[in-house]
Amino acid sequence: MPTPLYDALRAYAGKSPLRFHMPGHKGKFLPVPELMSLAPVDLTELSPTGNLFAAGEPFDSAQALWAELFGFDHCQFLTGGSTMGIHTGLTLCARPGEQILVDRNCHRAVFNALALLDLEPVYLERPWLKGENLIGPISPEDVEKSLNRHPNIKTVCITSPTYAGMLSNIGAISRIVHARGGKLFVDGAHGAHLPFLDLAPFWGADAVTVSAHKTLPAMGQTALLFTNRMDPDRVRQTASIYGSSSPSYPMLVSLDAARDWLVGEEGFHQYRRAACRVAELRQKFSSIRPRSGLSLDPCRFVLKVKDGPAFAAALEERGVYPEMEDGGHVVFICTAQDSDEDFCRLERVLEDLEDRMGDCPPIPAPPIPERVLSPRQALFAPSRVWPLEDCEGEIAACQIAPYPPGVPVVAPGERISKKELAYLQKIGYNILSEIRTVRLD
Repeated sequence: MPTPLYDALRAYAGKSPLRFHMPGHKGKFLPVPELMSLAPVDLTELSPTGNLFAAGEPFDSAQALWAELFGFDHCQFLTGGSTMGIHTGLTLCARPGEQILVDRNCHRAVFNALALLDLEPVYLERPWLKGENLIGPISPEDVEKSLNRHPNIKTVCITSPTYAGMLSNIGAISRIVHARGGKLFVDGAHGAHLPFLDLAPFWGADAVTVSAHKTLPAMGQTALLFTNRMDPDRVRQTASIYGSSSPSYPMLVSLDAARDWLVGEEGFHQYRRAACRVAELRQKFSSIRPRSGLSLDPCRFVLKVKDGPAFAAALEERGVYPEMEDGGHVVFICTAQDSDEDFCRLERVLEDLEDRMGDCPPIPAPPIPERVLSPRQALFAPSRVWPLEDCEGEIAACQIAPYPPGVPVVAPGERISKKELAYLQKIGYNILSEIRTVRLD
């Protein structure tokens, strides 16, 4: 397969041009040996190398190959992670000041976008799966009920897959949204690999952002924004608002090369091998598994344990570092780059810790705090900083969110009550940490 961006950069570097332009290393020297091989293709916007935020080659061709794979009209490369994609996507889908139906389980970047765009959120509460002690997928029925109650809403924002790999039915949800003349934005940050497993998890969405760096062989902060029925020039212009005017070309070329590898024979087989190994781990150990009405990312391994933090600490003592843990789960991100040897090593470690697996004590569903101020009012209000444990009754001026996954328990503008403090303590959040609250005097 072609790699239009990579080919253009290599061609430019191969001509040994006199580089009287940035970056300052001139393609010759970086003082970190591991980075030296990147220097020749670490370039800037020139006629042979193109401009990320303007029409033209080689970006048009490189991005079109991604768009075709994902089934969208347009793809925009991003160097600011899915955070940049969330901000860009919501700007494209919603007008400042509008109401928006928001998945309560969204990443903190969504809450920042609400403040930046002065959007009024109507929260869509996710179902709590008592058997799994986890937040589940959003049902089309719940979206329909919420839109019936709030007929003025024209933008819906949800997360799929979740951090635990749970997938919502985007196709069914999009039909409900579109029937009302609305737009559906999906934060698919953790699902960049799914189309390479012959899945179509984002079909029907108007815009979706995925983090290539989370699950694909691409550099940190690389992400992609896919859009349908939107002017590509407007997409590029909007992305430029949130992105650097000097985007990293090594990051961008890693997107080009990752796609090429993933559609090739090796990438094709390696991701399927990883999915098969995860299926084996799910069967052998106490874990979250697919069932009727519950679709899961084939490469997300979520282990059920009696004490998440203690289990994660035991893993790290044995040289295994999971993505995250909560009170009753440990989450492992598995990709095509995890070798059979890696899976065997993980399996041996898990066998040693099997007596610590199983259902944890019941975890309560996250509370829904009282909203007092708009996200914008709270985020930009005068504030003071003090210990969270002393903040009962105060209005949050920041997100209070365990990270990962970065989903706020309390968002800016919401009141911190006993139930929020109790929940945070229950899930192991440090309530002695200092936070910002709105200063009303």
